[in-house]
Amino acid sequence: MNSLLLAANTAGYTTPPLWRVLTKTGYFIGLAGAIGTAVTYATTVRPALRSAADDGDAAALRTRSAAHIAWAGVVLLAAGYFQLAGRVARAGKGMPFGDALAPGRIRHFLRAPAAEGAWIAQGTVYLVQNLVLAATAAAMIALFAPAARRHLDRIALAVLPLSLAVTLIAAVPTTTPDQLDRWLDLVLDQTHIVSGTVWLGGLALLVSLAATRSRLGGAAGLLWADVWRRFSLVAMVCVGAVTLSGLWLTWKHVGAVSQLWTTGYGIALLVKGALVLGLVAAGGVNQFWLMPRIARARRADGTTSLLHLTLRHFPAVVWGEVVLGVAVLVVLPFVTGSARSEAGDAKAVSSGSVLAAGAALAAALAVSLYATAKASDALSRRPSPAAAAV
Repeated sequence: MNSLLLAANTAGYTTPPLWRVLTKTGYFIGLAGAIGTAVTYATTVRPALRSAADDGDAAALRTRSAAHIAWAGVVLLAAGYFQLAGRVARAGKGMPFGDALAPGRIRHFLRAPAAEGAWIAQGTVYLVQNLVLAATAAAMIALFAPAARRHLDRIALAVLPLSLAVTLIAAVPTTTPDQLDRWLDLVLDQTHIVSGTVWLGGLALLVSLAATRSRLGGAAGLLWADVWRRFSLVAMVCVGAVTLSGLWLTWKHVGAVSQLWTTGYGIALLVKGALVLGLVAAGGVNQFWLMPRIARARRADGTTSLLHLTLRHFPAVVWGEVVLGVAVLVVLPFVTGSARSEAGDAKAVSSGSVLAAGAALAAALAVSLYATAKASDALSRRPSPAAAAV
């Protein structure tokens, strides 16, 4: 934090106020709880539960999933309100955050006319966004009711597009972008948000579900092996999307390597990058050590070792990832402005060569992720040390 304040004094960086840090962090926690939970339930938990051998295990995880989604809806609703108040506080000449919490102030902000040259008022965009947010949260909170839990799959699948719409609607430009770079900024910024929230929200859901291990039977190891296998693929796609979009955003806002430690934006970005690297490293442990061991235990029908790996070792690593993910969201509000503007550099403008390099990077990243999956699969086929000794 001292380095951030030093940069603020020497390079024109403005440290965000505490209310801004809390509202922005809370908002992305809410988004992760909605988007990440919905995507992970649809792609990972639901398919695994449908093929579960023990109906009791499936019922316990369904009940826990419903409770997690319901509480995530509460967080989303509260975070959305405070985020909207934060927008009001930053609008125009600004106002104290406490004043911006008043419903009258919010109503005035949402009903403000469109700016000259805009095709829609910014307040209207946020009004639609928050109506969708409220509908999403209401659908999630409904799962507190036992009657609604009988329709968990339908509600979770309905929440999926609604939760995605919450962030996508907020990104709708009030003026038509007239340059390719602006379109790319919009698309890749949302790619960064969606992939990041899927990754972190999914981790949080699975950690929550793993807490049911005392109520699961002996066959739960097989069920959880399937869960971790499915989510590892989801997480790998998210890592690729976060990396690619993050590199684009970094190039747009950082003009030289030295700006990473001579500007407030750069220092905050370095901290965020280090935390994300920690997340990737933990994912590497999962992919190259835990997943192969789980696969070998599954083939060997090692019920005890499979339970230990899937419900003890794996959740412990994932807990560390959740802590790192929350730390990323805490740092995120400090990544504000642009290192280029702080350093007096011109804005970045893409060219054919830049776009070609980006396409090549995307292809290389896809190949590396494919190679990672194949390497993990190859490791899982190697005999365990104990079997080799025999």
